[in-house]
Amino acid sequence: MTERQNKPLVAGVELGGTKCICILARGPDEIEDRVQLPTTRPEETLSAIEAVLDRWSGFSALGIASFGPVSIDPHAGDYGHITSTPKPGWANQDVAARLRRKAGVPTGFHTDVVGAALAEARWGAAKGLPDIAYATVGTGIGVGLIAGGKPVDGLTHSEFGHIRPVRVAGDDWVGSCPYHGACLEGLAAGPAIQARTGIPGPDLPADHPAWNLVAHALGQLLHALVLTGVPRRIVMGGGVMVGTDHLFPRVRAAMTKSLAGYVALPEVANADTFVVPPALGGNAGPLGAIVLGAQALGEQLQSSFMGA
Repeated sequence: MTERQNKPLVAGVELGGTKCICILARGPDEIEDRVQLPTTRPEETLSAIEAVLDRWSGFSALGIASFGPVSIDPHAGDYGHITSTPKPGWANQDVAARLRRKAGVPTGFHTDVVGAALAEARWGAAKGLPDIAYATVGTGIGVGLIAGGKPVDGLTHSEFGHIRPVRVAGDDWVGSCPYHGACLEGLAAGPAIQARTGIPGPDLPADHPAWNLVAHALGQLLHALVLTGVPRRIVMGGGVMVGTDHLFPRVRAAMTKSLAGYVALPEVANADTFVVPPALGGNAGPLGAIVLGAQALGEQLQSSFMGA
């Protein structure tokens, strides 16, 4: 059997808040098709995804990396649903079961940020590391934690974007999160930067004092991630981080200052290699869906073997 035949052909769906990317691949260097669709009304979007799956053949599994919040507990009655999203029409939509029925193959399901984490751990900026964190800082803030090559799961997925950071002395801005005000997302996500300054992040000058406040908040996020004891590397992506070259050094410095030497490990001390940008670009999420599908296939095969 050739190396190519050893790699399963997997269909992947990255379901984002504004767009959906469907990908048919064995890995980043073996992408057979890639289709981008707008995320509109649920019926319209899911029907368009089903039409793509109908067009494809020969895939052994399906992976879905979705915007959230989502239900990831396979024993829960609403497993595979998008749950309490404010996106009109999408709350309580059963995404995983519907697409699994259409595809008729083992199906993996998780958040889009966990998908990106899996892809960066397998093929990207954290290749070869079994334990990583992927933080996205864009319209929102989210984190995917991977340990032993698998998502860190429990009652639900992590929501690190909504932890409450230690504030910079004298900064009493109320924040922009409708739930928590000055949580991380309310202080450092793209909409928060614009709400505070009146200027979109991409247009905000590098010497604007707001960037130091953003970096401080994100340094608090990294502090919390280090203290979970999980990541051997933290990959930071999303529209606020990517393309804002001056932000990475500030965020690394804020993490180091906040930790104050408490975690005395060389990996963490070398902040330039511990906190890094993503390597897979716009394919991190879709390729993460490929990993989720391959993991679901592996779990079914293992279950069949154990039951034989």
